[in-house]
Amino acid sequence: MSQSLPSASQPSQRLPVYRAEQLRVTDGANLGDTLSFAEELVPDDVYELNYDAPLQSLSIQVGEADIYRIASDSALGGANAALVADSVLTVMPPTGETIEILVLVEVDADGHITEIYAAPLSPLSEKLPYSLVGIDRATARIRMAQMACVSFTRGTRITLATGEQCPVEKLRAGDRVLTRDDGAQEIRWVGHVTMRATGEFAPIHIKAGTLNNAGDLRVSPDHRLFIYQRHDHIGAGRSELLVRARHLVNGDTVRIAEGGYVDYFQLLFDTHQIIFAEGISAETMEADHRTRPVLPEDLKEALTQSQTGHNSGPRHQAYEVNETLLDRPDAVELLRRASSK
Repeated sequence: MSQSLPSASQPSQRLPVYRAEQLRVTDGANLGDTLSFAEELVPDDVYELNYDAPLQSLSIQVGEADIYRIASDSALGGANAALVADSVLTVMPPTGETIEILVLVEVDADGHITEIYAAPLSPLSEKLPYSLVGIDRATARIRMAQMACVSFTRGTRITLATGEQCPVEKLRAGDRVLTRDDGAQEIRWVGHVTMRATGEFAPIHIKAGTLNNAGDLRVSPDHRLFIYQRHDHIGAGRSELLVRARHLVNGDTVRIAEGGYVDYFQLLFDTHQIIFAEGISAETMEADHRTRPVLPEDLKEALTQSQTGHNSGPRHQAYEVNETLLDRPDAVELLRRASSK
């Protein structure tokens, strides 16, 4: 029986990766070998990243059978090729701080390995020795899911059905929140995870007033903000937009907040919703094949079916703005002006 491929309507997940040959053992049992999958790795081997190794973009989708596949718009790999989340490696540089690396294996139709990728969850430095201190085969899919979950940071004020502003960390399942499309809706689940605020897990900080937000807003990099344009200043061809926070970074009013740790909170409803955070519209977590591994067992099937369905595709997906339209120095100001009264 053939496996179903991801549809074009499904969102893709972008991961910055190195090709495995860019990481090579410089000391240890596998001296001279490149990074491989878990079964071939030896603890305490020391790896170094090649000089001037390019960090490239790998785009991933998840099919109906929960199989990862390389998206058609990916800069790497073969379109629709199967991808295995093999393991999470823990490496330690001389500074003593540990870094996790997600190992992904691309395979062909016959199950043969065609490429191996290393997705560092914190930045790696060239020509620095990294000792392999941990090999975890159980949590790779969970790490993938955590990166796909859109999240608010501790302290973010969410608008309740009553109009009251409530810090996200105080919300519980059953609380009623004001949504843009469906009025007051009950939260089905609140997730919480603490991460090191580095690399793909560093939040995006949006300064108060930047997008007409009442207070500073910090969200996960792929969190999408909803903007209603009264005038189409960026040429999207429509008034309703979803823009990813990472695509708005300008180093000034919108920046990557690296350093220390960050508390991320996920809000899940019966359907994908647009709610109000610090006074502006932002999406909630989607229960789909990418994020399902982080959900409690009793919610996995029910919410994945209700949020995606078989024919409709993810709700609000058509609103997303292509990154190329936002690749301009005045993009944030144009969006602020377009959404101002």
